[in-house]
Amino acid sequence: MLPAPIPDDETERLAALHRIMLLDTPPEERFDRLVEFAAHELDMPIALISLLDEGRQWFKSRVGVSLAETPRDISFCAHTILGEELLVIEDASEDERFADNPLVTGEAHIRFYAGAPLKSPSGHKVGTLCVLDTRPRRLDHIERATLEALRDLIGSELAAREAERLAGGAG
Repeated sequence: MLPAPIPDDETERLAALHRIMLLDTPPEERFDRLVEFAAHELDMPIALISLLDEGRQWFKSRVGVSLAETPRDISFCAHTILGEELLVIEDASEDERFADNPLVTGEAHIRFYAGAPLKSPSGHKVGTLCVLDTRPRRLDHIERATLEALRDLIGSELAAREAERLAGGAG
């Protein structure tokens, strides 16, 4: 397993994450509906909005998993926030970064992962929208476009949430 390196902008990224004030908050329909749509439209058993703080990935919204968080060092999403584009792992058991990852070798049995980085209003990557499966798969062009469009909608929701918090001055 190869844990993802820490992004160069980690200090600023974490500050942007905390400004949004989403970590450890109750479920919200505006995020849950987008995750449910992603799972349904892409025919995936698991879909998540994952936020990455210093040591964990925390799931703001989730379909198909009961866990609320996992350690950051085993997360696929920590790799996703290093880039600008979708990260697609067609078979995690054949990818050197993930082949011996406990999420792949253990009970979760993750094989497929596709994640889109989520940006804060300041442009820092604070998490991901991701879909996962227990079998290897591929995404076609339409599925990729769907995931990217949903990522953009979630980005708009993050910006709206931050604006609401700033305007209201409360958490």
